[in-house]
Amino acid sequence: MTLFEHIGELRRRLIYTILVLVLGMIIGLLLADPAYNYLMSQEPVNGMELNAFSLWDGIGMYMKFALVISLVLVLPFAFYQVWAFVKPALRIKEQRAALLFVPFALILFLIGLSFSYFVVFPMAFKFTTDVAKHLNLKETYGITQYFSFMYNILLPISLLFELPLVIMFLTKLRILTPKRLRKMRRLAYFILIFIGIVVTPPDFISDSLVALPLILLYEISVILSSVVYRKQLEADRAFEEQYET
Repeated sequence: MTLFEHIGELRRRLIYTILVLVLGMIIGLLLADPAYNYLMSQEPVNGMELNAFSLWDGIGMYMKFALVISLVLVLPFAFYQVWAFVKPALRIKEQRAALLFVPFALILFLIGLSFSYFVVFPMAFKFTTDVAKHLNLKETYGITQYFSFMYNILLPISLLFELPLVIMFLTKLRILTPKRLRKMRRLAYFILIFIGIVVTPPDFISDSLVALPLILLYEISVILSSVVYRKQLEADRAFEEQYET
């Protein structure tokens, strides 16, 4: 393909992804009521009264639910579109191996979503409400503020759980190497610890419970990158030997 043909192909796949995102938003709007009722029946919000402070709060709640549900649907499709775009540049074995990323993208996102909702969010919520009680403040929460607080924790952590797949994919494309990842380790640790501090209460235990799994994810990513890179080198050597003979 020429450069403009590549750009056209990329544009076409971006349009497909946007269409699936829109479809996912529609499905998300249909599933918003049962999802809302389920979350409102769970701790820590169970029994707590949420308020609407503007006419748009209810609509905003529906849109937030639609966005999260659509992400569950669009992430594996987006990974598939990326795979289809780079597929002509990959060997047959690399194509098959890269295609395995698609289901794992959804699995890792759901694991990250569960970790952030069942572990991180309750800690952050308890800390903020304890501070309010300590200051003798009357707790009156709006539905927009509550779900914005939740999603600001859930979405970044859930997307960070895609890190191993992203790094493996970039290694397959020969954009990243294990050596480069090891050189970036200090910077990566700083960013991940910073994220852990931002989304959790300011205490060492809470920060560690989030930062350590993120750092572990990075180290797993380095190991997986090394496996992919080693297989690439072996394939290159086999190809060169075959060509020389």
